[in-house]
Amino acid sequence: MNAPNLEFLAERVSQIRARIANAGGQSVKLIAVTKSFDVSAMVGAFSAGCDGVGENYAQEVIVKTSELSEHQRLPLHFIGRLQSNKIKALASLVDVWESVDRVSLINEIAKRSDVATRVTPVQIMLQVNSTNEPDKGGCEPSEVANLLATAVSSGLDVIGLMTVGPTNNDPKQTQSAFALVRKIADDLGLKQKSMGMTGDFETAVEQGSTAVRIGSALFGTRF
Repeated sequence: MNAPNLEFLAERVSQIRARIANAGGQSVKLIAVTKSFDVSAMVGAFSAGCDGVGENYAQEVIVKTSELSEHQRLPLHFIGRLQSNKIKALASLVDVWESVDRVSLINEIAKRSDVATRVTPVQIMLQVNSTNEPDKGGCEPSEVANLLATAVSSGLDVIGLMTVGPTNNDPKQTQSAFALVRKIADDLGLKQKSMGMTGDFETAVEQGSTAVRIGSALFGTRF
């Protein structure tokens, strides 16, 4: 794993929050994407006042959380492609499952998280493929309502929707993708929308994002 550039992290966080505010965002969570960086990125995100950390890979989550002091732990959002066989190992470590896009994952999260005996509900977000790109994760927009019903009946707390903007970064397509997810969320009464990364978070905020996932703009280039 790479060592992140942390020298000016607090200043970068301040700059990102200012850009969020300028885009019209209020109470927008800043999720620091710490994937592929070592545990010092998680510690840095905590010290700089981020609202959570985002991870993509199961083994990284397991290794880094084992090295992290409990008092420096931010809410951990799993934002990568999920495999059912990894959920058991992650169930006690993940606070928000952001990339849930099919029934099999809902069933496995509910099973492995002991939803019937938990004091606090398991929080998930349904990932929507809002760009119609076949290589992207996420369910079809038409499938969201059924997945929501399945998750709720399984005892999971669906707090909102997540999406990834278009690969080509086309401004109009980006705006349309985020507007679509906002509309679906609003229609279904879901308050949270995790939309926007380093290259498009201001557009996401303009379209109603409540959480942005920022990596390279905080920690530098991944190698």
